[in-house]
Amino acid sequence: MRIKRTTPRSGISRRTRLIAVSTGLVAAAAIAIPSANASDTPTTFSATALKSASSSVLQADIPGTAWAVDSKTNRVVVTVDSTVSQAEIAKIKEQAGGNADALTIKHTPGKFNKLIQGGDAIYASSWRCSLGFNVQNSSGAQYFLTAGHCTDGAGTWYSNSGRTTVIGSTTGSSFPGNDYGIVRYTGSVARPGTANGVDITRAATPAVGTTVIRDGSTTGTHSGRVTALNATVNYGGGDIVSGLIQTNVCAEPGDSGGSLYGSNGTAYGLTSGGSGNCSSGGTTFFQPVTEALSAYGVSIY
Repeated sequence: MRIKRTTPRSGISRRTRLIAVSTGLVAAAAIAIPSANASDTPTTFSATALKSASSSVLQADIPGTAWAVDSKTNRVVVTVDSTVSQAEIAKIKEQAGGNADALTIKHTPGKFNKLIQGGDAIYASSWRCSLGFNVQNSSGAQYFLTAGHCTDGAGTWYSNSGRTTVIGSTTGSSFPGNDYGIVRYTGSVARPGTANGVDITRAATPAVGTTVIRDGSTTGTHSGRVTALNATVNYGGGDIVSGLIQTNVCAEPGDSGGSLYGSNGTAYGLTSGGSGNCSSGGTTFFQPVTEALSAYGVSIY
């Protein structure tokens, strides 16, 4: 699912086609402790093996899967949504061949979708998304960033569901592969450099474990942490996006494009999609905002 967001609560919409233990044993002196054997020793996979295993997941082409390398466990963690069958998991492992042991399969509830839906926020012709971050170029022209699956096929954007107040037009869009787009302001709507009242002053890539905040036009503000970087997600229908930030922050349809940031005012990402909801939780993915800023030659203000 894809997610959407507003800064300060302008929304955007996007079309529906597209769219997160160990036990110590103390042995008594009188008890013999078995010696470790080769099978007890953790396997270390080379960077080449991990890359090959990741490529195998891509080649298996199973919708509802997402994967990223976990440097702590030295494995490719493959997250599968509720639509992925055991037979499809077996296909992924078969595709990996001799590198199958480098894969760790994790299940997440719900279905991976781009989070688009009609409703309040910022609107295209027939869908709603969420505004990510307000930006400007070196000449001072102002724009906003949102998800590429929102801007894909969208021309004019409006600030109201009746689509009578124009706020701008799409000037760039990248999806799939990436998931970012840019809209140039043409209307007179206010354009503060904030996200839910937090002054956004810089952009960066978060580390795994970083506490993050997500804001979207459907579900408002929620927080969580980064669980992986450089994740790839297969939304189905050929919509595969790579280089994403994976989190355990919840999101729902209509939150697509919304902002991911830190309490210190650092912009991190644009909501791409995920599974679950804000009642039971889920897994959500974000397009790194630094890539979009570089692609369009704009900066946070």
